[in-house]
Amino acid sequence: MSAENRKTVHLAVYDDLADWEIGHAVATIRGGEWQHDPGRYDVVTVGLSGAPVTTMGGITILPDLALPQLVPSASSMLILPGASGWDADPEALAPFASAAGIFLDAGVPVAAICGATAGLAREGLLDYRDHTSAAPEYLLGTGYAGTGRYRSELTVSDGGLITAGPTAPLEFARAIFAALHLFTPRVLDAWYRLHAQHDPDAYHVLLEGS
Repeated sequence: MSAENRKTVHLAVYDDLADWEIGHAVATIRGGEWQHDPGRYDVVTVGLSGAPVTTMGGITILPDLALPQLVPSASSMLILPGASGWDADPEALAPFASAAGIFLDAGVPVAAICGATAGLAREGLLDYRDHTSAAPEYLLGTGYAGTGRYRSELTVSDGGLITAGPTAPLEFARAIFAALHLFTPRVLDAWYRLHAQHDPDAYHVLLEGS
């Protein structure tokens, strides 16, 4: 696919980002394998500024662009990983939660996992959407008003927003792929069975669908 026809998924990056929470999602989006329209998406990193950040795993990332440059009309999705800063210094990462609200208002999907869900709770974005997180008690600490919409599930999609807890990176990736229509339903099911359930038969389904 030509560069001008590719779409962009934006990945928020900040210090102490939890590498494992978004690894499957971003590598698969960018890799193109098994996709019914390979090369459709690029992954672009977004930092608070253009300064390098260091992940929890010690990997240094130089953001492709700074948050003030990000506009929903240029994006297919914003992905927000967990990081210690969502709890230790929530004000520092609040601009990403604010950006998530702008994306959702514009009809562009947002996917948040682990601590990022607390940031969205503080922003009021979970008050009227079904959602999940690490635990209901974790979000209660934010003082949000959405306790009645909490679902004890690995991942929840509602109103353009995907949420997941820290132990569900594969389910998080699956929900992201579904929202982006990355795979056919049969291939999406096989991808999950292969990676999450170690089902060798699923690999043959992937080969047939490629």
